Amino acid sequence: MIDFCSIPLTFRHHRVADGLSEEMLSRVSILHLELLNNGSGGTGGKPTVGQLLAVAAGVGVASAVGYGVYRYLKYRAEQQPPAEWYRVGEVSDLWIYPIKSCGAVRVRQFQCSSIGPQLGLLRDRIFMVVKSADGKFITGRSHPTLVLVQPSFDEQYERMTLSSPGMMDITVNVKQLLETAPGSASVWDQPVAAVDCGEEVARWLSRFILSEDFGLRLVYYPLERPTRPVREKNRIHALLTARDSGALHDATSYMLVSEASVADVNTRLEKPVPALQYRANILVKGPSAFEEDDWKWIRIGETVYRNVKPCTSNPAQEPLNTLRKYRLKPGLGNSPVVGMQMGVRTLGAIGLGDTVYVG
Repeated sequence: MIDFCSIPLTFRHHRVADGLSEEMLSRVSILHLELLNNGSGGTGGKPTVGQLLAVAAGVGVASAVGYGVYRYLKYRAEQQPPAEWYRVGEVSDLWIYPIKSCGAVRVRQFQCSSIGPQLGLLRDRIFMVVKSADGKFITGRSHPTLVLVQPSFDEQYERMTLSSPGMMDITVNVKQLLETAPGSASVWDQPVAAVDCGEEVARWLSRFILSEDFGLRLVYYPLERPTRPVREKNRIHALLTARDSGALHDATSYMLVSEASVADVNTRLEKPVPALQYRANILVKGPSAFEEDDWKWIRIGETVYRNVKPCTSNPAQEPLNTLRKYRLKPGLGNSPVVGMQMGVRTLGAIGLGDTVYVG
């Protein structure tokens, strides 16, 4: 059974749904008039209190049913891609971030899976660094040196090499991790399946980030589908669903920003920051600054995305301080917005130079 009340939509007039509810209400209204005109049993007397209460109840039920049908139809309509698309620009850069909060791997194309961008076993936010004590992940916000860890992959996308200042490179056999039984870790207090990547890389990360031999571990997400529900703080975004949560992502498995939006912010900064600092997967050239705020549906190649949430910015200091002056959005607190977070609705592949359409 469909729980109409659980569909988070706002009531507005809509021809189809209103037509249904008005028809229901009109039938009740006719009954109401007949009772008023004919009275009890069609004798011409006045209607009884019971009859009037029955009519009132009927009107209430019809209104509730009509509103529920409206909400359901509107919800269904919002889940369907549009029939018409409009060209807005083209893809100018693509990035995959294998390890949460670490460096990006620039690519010329990637496949769009339900857990995020991927090329073989090079996948977005598929690894994360966690505390040995409790399995909770760490980020560059609490451990800034984490962003200096730079992953790279071999040509088969099966082995990942980590580099960082002052450290010898270390390699992780990603393919071999798929043969290991998973344990568990935690992303924003939500449990996830996680394969431990071993003692050698754990010691390497601990030495670089903590200057100690122990304390941190690297874990890998081994599944092909998202498993986490929408976080409590993100439930205000009605279109965001559990299928958008990706592998080890904060909110969604895809993020897009435009060159013009990055350039607009840079005109207000003493020291410009590169587009890569916004940690998007897709950079688009062509649209005007922050035009992507209003896109509902996006198509690149055969891949279709839904704009499910504005991307709130969390870098330290700049450009955060400048963004707060003009990029705050109602209901999102003190976190300014640049770019958008997307859920994939039709899987496919995208590449540099592909045309970007919106609907």
